[in-house]
Amino acid sequence: MKLTIIGGGGVRTPRLIPSLLRRAERLALREVCLMDIDAEKLSLIGGLCAAAARQQKAPFTVTLTTNAEAAISGAQHIITSIRPAGEQGRALDERIAFRHGVLGQETTGAAGFAMAMRSLPAILEYCRMAERLAPNAWLYNFTNPAGLVAQGLHDAGVQRVIGICDSANGAQHAASRYLRVPLAQVRHEVYGLNHLSWTRSVRVQPDPDGSGGEEVLPALLTDPQFIESTHMQMFDADLRATYPTFFNEYLHYFYHRDEALAALLAKPETRGEETARLTAELLERLRAADGDTQPEQGLAIWQEVMGKRSNSYMAHARGGKPRPRMDSVGEDDEGYAGVALGCVEAIATGTPHYTGLNVPNNGAISGMAADDVVEVICRIDGTGIQPLPIGEVHEDHLRLMQSVKRYERLAAQAILERSRMLAVEALMMHPLIGSYPLAKKLVEAFLHAHHALVGEWQ
Repeated sequence: MKLTIIGGGGVRTPRLIPSLLRRAERLALREVCLMDIDAEKLSLIGGLCAAAARQQKAPFTVTLTTNAEAAISGAQHIITSIRPAGEQGRALDERIAFRHGVLGQETTGAAGFAMAMRSLPAILEYCRMAERLAPNAWLYNFTNPAGLVAQGLHDAGVQRVIGICDSANGAQHAASRYLRVPLAQVRHEVYGLNHLSWTRSVRVQPDPDGSGGEEVLPALLTDPQFIESTHMQMFDADLRATYPTFFNEYLHYFYHRDEALAALLAKPETRGEETARLTAELLERLRAADGDTQPEQGLAIWQEVMGKRSNSYMAHARGGKPRPRMDSVGEDDEGYAGVALGCVEAIATGTPHYTGLNVPNNGAISGMAADDVVEVICRIDGTGIQPLPIGEVHEDHLRLMQSVKRYERLAAQAILERSRMLAVEALMMHPLIGSYPLAKKLVEAFLHAHHALVGEWQ
């Protein structure tokens, strides 16, 4: 098997190597191709991955290329994780949003739209390339905003694409960690949209077909120690009682909008500026290290800097408390690597796997259209991906989902058609904006700031 990573010079790529080593034989993995348009990052990060794989005597080779066609050609599975305009583009989006008095977050609201303006056309180009050069390949998109990008790709007619996000499986990991139960023995039921989802059930030791097992979520949600061990600590206790589900952490931007905005405005640097600074530190230190012959030195540097980045994630919402641990019993913290590679393994081997993904609804969630891309628990096996029935959900959750989905559908259409008018309509519909004059100003500011990448819009 050939597995290709588009954006292979990204700082998260080294996290793939341990996961690939564990799965390599089952996947008959022979080549992991890392492709990136940034030759220096590819050399430093990708080179570190290649050296680590060699040191561990991996049964696969790690190849590096800046040629997308060479990377995609012959691949059976493709993971896309890119950031058009880099972290500087993200920081610019955030500052524009803050100047207009709205949240600046790369997946949510105004800044999420600006990210999608750059991400969706780029990922669509890779998809078209895959249709020509690897027509049977599955593409797993991690590029933000993952749900909106997946919606746009499906609207453009792309079929073999899955939106992935590790936050969709937060309740499963939290229960595994807290109850000391291996992750494979925990099944959860998540529904919503990307970064706008809820988990209503977590069961331990279900039957092989996914049914049965002991329901543990209600007890966990009333356990103060469990709450403090997770990001649920960020949400008001009365709010948690109103909606007794496990919240996706990004709901904080909706449920605690004013506090979140005030806290972010009070910080000396935005999240994008912070990650840009940490990435610059990482690359500078890797340049000075001998990562080729001593990968453990480079990996130690990578782990240290990525630890700083992880610990500062959503720090504004935790009131100075440390970030909860994210690892699960019996497994490393695989993050998005685990979500993507779990799907790859299930499709390649035919062994059923259950996880939260961003896929067309196809009747899973009542009240959402069949072609709405939703975040929902899915069964994956050799036949592909099947969203599992959720049925009716809390009316308040559904209303919020429908409102944000209306924004996503309009935003995807605006980006695909390069339409200013539709972009303004989309942002006006977003619950975190809701103003026509404000939406118009934001669209014009983003189009001006990123003109070199997005070009002229009508």
